[in-house]
Amino acid sequence: MAEKDDVLLNSREVAFLLDLSPDTVNEFARRNVLPAFKKGRQWRFRRRDINSFKRQLRSVNAAA
Repeated sequence: MAEKDDVLLNSREVAFLLDLSPDTVNEFARRNVLPAFKKGRQWRFRRRDINSFKRQLRSVNAAA
């Protein structure tokens, strides 16, 4: 399972998973809302970080 969680995703893939636009994903990365790093000129995201972010969103939405 660790190998699957270490998969790197691009902005478009993360946008699909989070139901956001790629531009919003890039802005979240730039503002450190989403954990990411740059590889060349593109943002990259670890799947485990995105899964953790989704869990945090669910808990915030459940509390609201």
